[in-house]
Amino acid sequence: MTRGILIAGNESSLYNAASAEALKRVTSFAYALIPNRFPLPEGRVVSVQKTEPPEGAIPLAWNPANSISARTLVLAAENRLTKINDAILICSPPAAFKTAEALLPEEIEITVNDHIKGWFFLVRELAQYFRRVGSGTLSLVVPENRDSWNKNAPSDLLGSSASAAFRSLSQGIIDSSLNEAYQVMGFTGSDAGQEDEFASWFFKIADEASAKYSGRWHNYSKRGFFR
Repeated sequence: MTRGILIAGNESSLYNAASAEALKRVTSFAYALIPNRFPLPEGRVVSVQKTEPPEGAIPLAWNPANSISARTLVLAAENRLTKINDAILICSPPAAFKTAEALLPEEIEITVNDHIKGWFFLVRELAQYFRRVGSGTLSLVVPENRDSWNKNAPSDLLGSSASAAFRSLSQGIIDSSLNEAYQVMGFTGSDAGQEDEFASWFFKIADEASAKYSGRWHNYSKRGFFR
């Protein structure tokens, strides 16, 4: 049976690495990207260039701020893949190094709608799908590395808040998954420049779909330690 892989998240170096790993296992996979709706004011860092999707990547439309769009995304992935065996959610939100008074209202709205609320909608739909089919693996990936910035500059208020919300959501899903028929795993760690190794590592764990790995966080280091 062909393995159905869905990858969702921001366009990033880690997303690119995960796509390459997926294509080592299947001839095609489905993906959904959170659209980059941020303006680029002074203080924003763009850490990755846009790249063309690899051959075999099936793009799916997704409006993270809309709950119906999350449902449509999961249905579309099922239709294109026949079955979703693995859903890999990668939270790497864009960073905005600004003081609180410099934040734009639209930046706050986009962060909440796309990079916080959107994950709740999608996780809800995937949990319902995996419970219905009685199998599958949900991988929740939150890298700890952030874009570099001068130590005297303001903190990343938006990106770090979105990552913290995703991690809290993931913890809740992990804690409540012990009696589910599908596997739920959290992955964290990685430094800038280690995206290929990090993606290879968490894919290998997800490949096994083993109960001994489910219901817990796994922390990556150069030696691949678990937590």
